[in-house]
Amino acid sequence: MTDAQETAAHLRTTTGGGPPDAEVPSDGQPTPIPLLEPREGIPPVVADADALARVVAAFAAGTGPVAVDAERASGYRYGQRAYLVQLRREGAGSALVDPVGCPDLSALGEALSGTEWILHAATQDLPCLREIGMVPTSLFDTELAGRLAGFPRVGLGAMVESVLGYALEKGHSAVDWSTRPLPEPWLRYAALDVELLVDLRDALEKELERQGKLEWARQEFDAIASAPPAPPRKDPWRRTSGMHKVRRRRQMAVVRELWESRDRIAQRRDVSPGKVLGDAAIVEAALALPANVHALSSLPGYGQRMGRRQLDQWMAAVDRAKALPESELPQPGASPSG
Repeated sequence: MTDAQETAAHLRTTTGGGPPDAEVPSDGQPTPIPLLEPREGIPPVVADADALARVVAAFAAGTGPVAVDAERASGYRYGQRAYLVQLRREGAGSALVDPVGCPDLSALGEALSGTEWILHAATQDLPCLREIGMVPTSLFDTELAGRLAGFPRVGLGAMVESVLGYALEKGHSAVDWSTRPLPEPWLRYAALDVELLVDLRDALEKELERQGKLEWARQEFDAIASAPPAPPRKDPWRRTSGMHKVRRRRQMAVVRELWESRDRIAQRRDVSPGKVLGDAAIVEAALALPANVHALSSLPGYGQRMGRRQLDQWMAAVDRAKALPESELPQPGASPSG
């Protein structure tokens, strides 16, 4: 048995061996029980000031830590704003808050000041929560806790299954959360994401204490909570997928011009940049250095479905890069990973 298996087995024992009705097959590992419905049902979506005030009052009166999660529309919308915030706390139950209808959640953040927030992969959600006024003073990151405890798989579903014995349905993680109204199956999924976070946190805290790692974990959590917002990335165009193929400075200038043009258009239209022009198409144009619109239109990513106006704007970006003096061309540099 590996260290991770021993850890999981120990946690199943100390937390009651998983769900009471879990089947135990011949290999001794209990079959996870599908978690299909929130305990109190799907909470109504909070999308106006009056409903938000009631949630603020309920969560301020709750006890213990608060489970927090956020859903974004990555791949659909520009940026990483939150389109749904889920919370759960003892005495308050669960809440689903719509940041489109309630764009300022600072009152909720203040009501939870001094309360420990439980997040899974906190660094992913903290930036979008900060944008709407929710900043924790202390937190417990269940993903990081899983890493420190030695679990090989630390996604929320894997952790809930191995530690608590329940199976979460994860089919809606990559949907367009900017959709309105949000379909009921999505809301059920969102509510279930915070359903067991408190239980998971408690079990992982005991395991970290057993391993002598709890103080280390708390220091890591404090560092995340107190970290300032990340500064804007320098030369974000260098992160274009396939950038490693681009060697010449003039070609790098084409990538930069196309990337910056695409970013302006995506921001104006509030769509994911990849829906405006794919990274692969940017790299193709940079490598080919097309002489005119006809040559550009023959490249992958600029085919028949692209209108003349779009082709003209991309060709203009290529031409701007080709016209730059040598002194203004980008310097070679290692492309950032990610």
